Amino acid sequence: MQPIYAVGDIHGQKTMLEDALARIDRDGGGRVVFLGDYTDRGPDSCGVVELLRNGQNEGRDWITLKGNHDRMFEMFLRDHPANDDRLLVGYHWLHDRIGGIETLASYGVDVPDGIRIYQVHAQARDAVPRDHLTFLAGLPPYHLENKLLFVHAGIRPGVPLEQQSENDLIWIRHEFLDDPHPHPWLVVHGHTPGRVAEHFGNRINLDAGAGYGRPLATAVFEGQECWLLTERGRVPLIPKGR
Repeated sequence: MQPIYAVGDIHGQKTMLEDALARIDRDGGGRVVFLGDYTDRGPDSCGVVELLRNGQNEGRDWITLKGNHDRMFEMFLRDHPANDDRLLVGYHWLHDRIGGIETLASYGVDVPDGIRIYQVHAQARDAVPRDHLTFLAGLPPYHLENKLLFVHAGIRPGVPLEQQSENDLIWIRHEFLDDPHPHPWLVVHGHTPGRVAEHFGNRINLDAGAGYGRPLATAVFEGQECWLLTERGRVPLIPKGR
C-alpha cells in the first residue's frame, strides 16, 4: 500500500510549506492531501496559492481541499463582495481576527483605516490573478481513500458522506469534535488549531497552529497507521489514552 501524506492548515506560511514538502520528498514522496486554509493570517498567502496551483499544473499528485478561509477569500472577490454567513455576527473577512488583510497584503493591496469595502474590493479584483480565484473556487470539500476521510473541518456525525453539506465540511466544530463514537472512516482534519497534532481515535487533528506561527503539521499514513514527519523523520502519532 502506497503511503498518503497530509498537510494541515497552512495559512500563508509558504516557507513552512516548502519545508513540509521537503520532508515528504525525503520520506519517499507520494500522494499529498492538503487540508485547506491556504490563506489568511500568515505572510504569503499569494505564494502558497501559486505554489499549490503550479504543482498541480505540473502533474504533482496533490489533492487540495477547501477550507473556510479559502472560501471567504473567494467570496470576497466575486463580482459583488460576499460575506460568509457562518461567521459570527459582526465579523467579516477583513476583520482583524480573520486574516483577510494579511492575504491582500501578500497581493500588494493595502487596507488603510478609513477605506471603504468597495474600494478594497476594486483594488483586490485588479491585483489577484483570475487563475488564483479559479483554483480556490474549484477546491473539493473532501477526499476519501483507504478508509481515511480527509476534510478541512470535520463531518456531521451520523450523516452519510454524500449528504454532508459543504458548510459542515469546512466549518463544523463542536458537534464533530465532541463526538467520541467511531465514524465509518478515520477522519483527518484541520480547522481547529491546537498546540500540536493529535490523534483522538476516531479523528486526527493536523491543525497545529501554523496560522499563529507554530509549526506546520505534516503526517504520513499507511493504512490507518499515522506518523508525523519531523526533522528526525517519522514519529508515531499515538491515539490519546493509549
